[in-house]
Amino acid sequence: MDKREKKLEQYAAEFRRKNGLSSTEAIRLKSLLLKNNILTVFLPLKGDLSGMAVKTNGNNVAKYFILINANHTIGRQHFTICHELYHLYYQEDFTAEKSQAGKFDKKGDPEEYNADVFASHLLLPENGVYEIIPKQEWRKNKITLPTVLKIEHYYSCSRNALLKRLLKMGIIDFSRYQEFNCNKIKNALLYGYNEDLYKPGNNGQIIGNYGEMAKDLYDKGMVSESAYFSLLEDIGIDLSDFDEKEDYE
Repeated sequence: MDKREKKLEQYAAEFRRKNGLSSTEAIRLKSLLLKNNILTVFLPLKGDLSGMAVKTNGNNVAKYFILINANHTIGRQHFTICHELYHLYYQEDFTAEKSQAGKFDKKGDPEEYNADVFASHLLLPENGVYEIIPKQEWRKNKITLPTVLKIEHYYSCSRNALLKRLLKMGIIDFSRYQEFNCNKIKNALLYGYNEDLYKPGNNGQIIGNYGEMAKDLYDKGMVSESAYFSLLEDIGIDLSDFDEKEDYE
């Protein structure tokens, strides 16, 4: 591991510690985004764009925004979220970036490569991966499909992200990578796993204080009632029949 990757691994470990996470546990990413006040929106994006991140600094307070491509699989979306966290928290002088997460392209944008490496360490910590792999499978190319599925679903990651991690750790070679990187849904179902991880999802979902921000604008008289209702409709909330709604215990 070179100095740059070692530093990125340290960043990932630091981020886990700051958020009360152990060095091996899986991350509940939506809870993490909410905890850190990162407004996150999932929408269909064209092409291979995986997402983007924006950071603003007003009144010496940093505000964070992430956009995730809802056309991508849930597993790939999780990797993209971790990729964007690097841009927001560790890239120097960062303001905004469109991303194609998961390419690990050393010849391209160095910060995109850094974000991929950071995401790999954050989402799939080495010690955690080894804890799941039986010791008899630690030797190169001895890991089995059931173990791959177990790691994949424990960490809620894409197959591609996991296989690249296993390649980097020396657990598999490229021939084994190709063998495991096919028939993902079929094999998951055969071993009793849910297929949601391998399909797109979250379209239109918003995580964060969007509604709170809209209400604050309305309370301060900065937007009209109709504009406030329109903002809420953007996130799927219709207040037109609010008086008819009831709370249920």
